Amino acid sequence: MSDRDQEKKPLSLNRSKLELSKTVEAGQVRQNFSHGRSKSVTVEVRKKRTFEKNESGRFREVKKDIVAEQAPVETPAPEAKKEPVEEPKSRPAAEDHGNLTDSERAARMAALKAAEERRKQEEADAEIRAREEAARKAAEEEARKAEEAKAAEAAKAAEAEAKDKDEVSVEDVEKQLAASTAKGKTSKPKPAATPKAKEDDVIMGEPAEPLVPEERRRAAPATAKPKSRKEQDEEDARKAARKRAEEEAQGRANRGKADDGRRRGKLSIANAMTGDEGGRRRSMASIKRQQAKAKARAMGPQKPKEKIVRDVTIPDVITVQELANRMAERAADVIKTLMSMGVMATINQSLDPDTAQLVVEEFGHNVKRVSDADVEEALVVADDSEEQLVGRPPVVTVMGHVDHGKTSLLDALRSTDVAGGEAGGITQHIGAYQVTMATGSKITFIDTPGHAAFTEMRSRGAKVTDIVVLVVAADDSVMPQTIEAISHAKAAGVPMIVAINKIDKPGANPSKVKTELLQHEVVVEEMGGDVQAVEVSAKQRTGLTELEEAILLQAEVLDLKANPQRVADGVVVEARMEKGRGSVATVLVQRGTLRTGDIFVTGPEWGRVRALVDDHGTRVQEAIPGMPVEVTGLNGVPSAGDDFVVVENEAKAREVSDFRQRRIRETQAAAMKKSALENMFSQSGDVKELPIVIKGDVQGSVEALIGTLQKLGNEEVSVRVLHSGVGGINESDVTLARASNALIIGFNVRANQQAREQARRDNVDIRYYSIIYDVADDIKKMLSGMLSPEVREKFLGYAEIRDIFTISGNKIAGCMVTEGIVKRGAGVRLLRDDVVIHSGELSTLRRFKDEVKEVREGYECGMSFAKYNDLQVGDMIECFENEEIAVEL
Repeated sequence: MSDRDQEKKPLSLNRSKLELSKTVEAGQVRQNFSHGRSKSVTVEVRKKRTFEKNESGRFREVKKDIVAEQAPVETPAPEAKKEPVEEPKSRPAAEDHGNLTDSERAARMAALKAAEERRKQEEADAEIRAREEAARKAAEEEARKAEEAKAAEAAKAAEAEAKDKDEVSVEDVEKQLAASTAKGKTSKPKPAATPKAKEDDVIMGEPAEPLVPEERRRAAPATAKPKSRKEQDEEDARKAARKRAEEEAQGRANRGKADDGRRRGKLSIANAMTGDEGGRRRSMASIKRQQAKAKARAMGPQKPKEKIVRDVTIPDVITVQELANRMAERAADVIKTLMSMGVMATINQSLDPDTAQLVVEEFGHNVKRVSDADVEEALVVADDSEEQLVGRPPVVTVMGHVDHGKTSLLDALRSTDVAGGEAGGITQHIGAYQVTMATGSKITFIDTPGHAAFTEMRSRGAKVTDIVVLVVAADDSVMPQTIEAISHAKAAGVPMIVAINKIDKPGANPSKVKTELLQHEVVVEEMGGDVQAVEVSAKQRTGLTELEEAILLQAEVLDLKANPQRVADGVVVEARMEKGRGSVATVLVQRGTLRTGDIFVTGPEWGRVRALVDDHGTRVQEAIPGMPVEVTGLNGVPSAGDDFVVVENEAKAREVSDFRQRRIRETQAAAMKKSALENMFSQSGDVKELPIVIKGDVQGSVEALIGTLQKLGNEEVSVRVLHSGVGGINESDVTLARASNALIIGFNVRANQQAREQARRDNVDIRYYSIIYDVADDIKKMLSGMLSPEVREKFLGYAEIRDIFTISGNKIAGCMVTEGIVKRGAGVRLLRDDVVIHSGELSTLRRFKDEVKEVREGYECGMSFAKYNDLQVGDMIECFENEEIAVEL
């Protein structure tokens, strides 16, 4: 390069680039973990600017170091730790690392290595000193134990010698004891002084002293000069320092070689800068375990604990885990006991009470057998005494055939028009009413439907009644449902009063009614019996007073009484779901007084009485025996005929309700399982089912519908009720019907708007009914349409084979029709000696050379069989056809 080029070179700074001076001083330390892994941590020293007043009152700037720990770096740092050094203020902080020369950096690294080697050497020396100190202490402990043993032996020997010789004095025994102790002391090997012990003595400022036995300390003269408070404090401080030094040495000695370099405890900035990262320390749990073991050894062998015998309650079904918990035994031991008994069970498997009892007796506990049904025993209350009983109104059930005037008669008694509100003029609900007579006496009437579908409802009505009024129309006389009502009354064991209604109609014959009742063992008083018979006319309101008197007379004979001061119980006459009121049940109180707020159980449901409404729609606060009321507050719709009992608290009600629901589920599951097995073996899967969903206004109507529809069908078709309930038709009902291709039947209920729209979208058929006859007729027609038509065979005629012709390998029979007609395409049978040897169809039917459809009697024809040629002269051909006939249920 020429001088000219050098002159043209631009001027520049000595540094390659401009940069800000560093505001922190950084260093790295090595962080070690217990599992052998380590990482480098960068430690910074930042300069903090603060101001403080000087002597003249002015503020001056003071810089302080702030040590901060940064994130770990990826590259491993050297093992030595770097101490941050504050440089003079005149020197920039950036020159600490950036301006070091190679010789300075090498000198600094050499100093760091020397410091690291010095630290390792100190740790090795400390470990050696700790081991020597531990050995010295172990030797001293062994010597002390040997001294104590020799002293004890000498004392025993002295005592024995004193007993043998009375002249031996106590002073001689003490001299011998002191001599033996001194002898043991002189014979004890003196441990070598370790460097650590010498160092501790120098630190404490006094030479190490040999241990003084307890006996010699006790024998010290009492004339010793007492120590001052200051001397005592200094001595206590020296002892504490010596104890800490011994504990640290013991801790270093307990660390193994594999634990060298491992850090224990939390890493702090001070530990990282000073290199004091702590050592392994003994946990508190270990110390407690050692203390417990020492205490157990000191107490000696303990007696085995006595087995606690418990009273174990065993219900009808109990799991292995629950049984083990009640016995306070391990579940594994219970399973072993079961295996020894030949029962393989898991921890969650249920055991029968007999097996559980054997297990409990095997473990030595007492057995107490209980049953889940015991929860219902608390519902039974003891009978009342005669002093507590008071008179109550009679409960009268009105029974009879359809359209014999039961409801009209009750309306005449109540002076109301209930029949006008019934669909089709028939009663489809059980109604309960209370009528007050002119004399002030009260009678409770229960009106039951008379149709055959309501047999179960009538039977429930007979169970709660005191007197049965059998209504028989004078023009129709005894009918099938009349006979059924007589049977229910006899089964219930209640007296009967016959009310012969419609005596005002032309053709009425009360005598015929009384005579026909004799066939069913109902003998009226006019014929020498004990059954009262009253002729009434509900339309003309005649004979009503005589009927009331007959009822009150019969009630007086029965002497009906009840205790109104006890908890109420009764029976559910009817139940339904009402919008805005929820589940509503018509309850007849039989005993006690039902009040608002009472907690009750009825069947599988329970609730709290929210409101009581009588038969006139008036809200009342309580209901006495014999009074029918509507109860709201149930959590579900019970079944008509369920018992109604008031309990003491909500917990008891829940317990009884849960038990009854569980029992119903088990019964249904068993019935379904049995039905499935029966269907598996008895049916081949050819049965056609009509799925339906039934929603009604009251529970009694729904049950009557189910009972009626399930009676329809035969071995080929049947009705399957997918779901039934009380209340309007909702979207879930439509969804269920769509998934199962079912029909929805609404009895006195309607579908809401959402359900109607969904049914229209999904093409689900919803049919509304208010009379049970129409439901039965429509379902019957549907089932009839599902039946396979009946195939019947129709005879057509006979033909005799007169000759056989063979054309192209096929035999054609020349026949004469002897009876009836022969049709082409009809079925034929070949008879030989009146025995059927072939059944098939005609392939050819000709009259001369022409194909014809049929040939009548007295004409000749030619016939050939399809795929059959074994024809002989003299055989007879029988012609027939099959026709299908629709089958009805």
